Amino acid sequence: MVGLTTAKALALGAGKPLVAVNHLMGHAMTARLTHGVEFPFLLLLVSGGHCQLVGVGAADDFRLYGSTIDDAVGEAFDKTAKILGLPYPGGPAVERAAKSGNPKAFDLPRPLLNRRGEARADFSFSGLKTAVRQLAQDTISVEDASASFQAAVIDILTDRSRMAMEMFRRDFPGARNFVVAGGVAANQAIGVALTRLCQEEGFVIQVPPPGLCTDNAAMIAWAGVEQLSAGAAGDSLSISPRARWPLAGTFTA
Repeated sequence: MVGLTTAKALALGAGKPLVAVNHLMGHAMTARLTHGVEFPFLLLLVSGGHCQLVGVGAADDFRLYGSTIDDAVGEAFDKTAKILGLPYPGGPAVERAAKSGNPKAFDLPRPLLNRRGEARADFSFSGLKTAVRQLAQDTISVEDASASFQAAVIDILTDRSRMAMEMFRRDFPGARNFVVAGGVAANQAIGVALTRLCQEEGFVIQVPPPGLCTDNAAMIAWAGVEQLSAGAAGDSLSISPRARWPLAGTFTA
């Protein structure tokens, strides 16, 4: 609310249009700012509050292929870190601990894995998080638990992304750009696995620098530029903030 009020004051004082930006669009467009990625591209948005696979045809064309039905992947990292007694933010803490752990130490669940022939490539992480909580009731190696959790997340993200690639090919024949954005995109182990997936599926992966994967002002400003470039006329100064603003329902789907 403070940010929007400030933007309204700046727009009014400078005589410039106010452009309402969907926070998720900021993440979606970051790779166009940093790597000049052309439309269309497949987006994997992984952060503390979101986990989505979206086909991005243009600055006003978003097609939702899958989203989480419970926890976001970043939230699962944070809660797992808390369960294991690791510091916040949980993502980097779990990743550091996992480097010296055995990813096969614990057989953790992979919800929705290998579900083909369905309409959406959805995610689920609550069962995985619950399994970690049950493990932690006993004396276990934090490093092994972190590595096993991270391995399960990687398998889920890879499987769901592979399914979304099939859907993306049908919508955009010949397009092969795969963008990973959001705070979890900074996880190096996840990046290695997704790079391998892209090599197998014939896609080219693009990941913004870590500093632009997490929430930042540059991505919001760039998303505004994208909207103006696509012909947006600007928004009314009476516009209100929206706590929930689905990316694929914001423009044409």
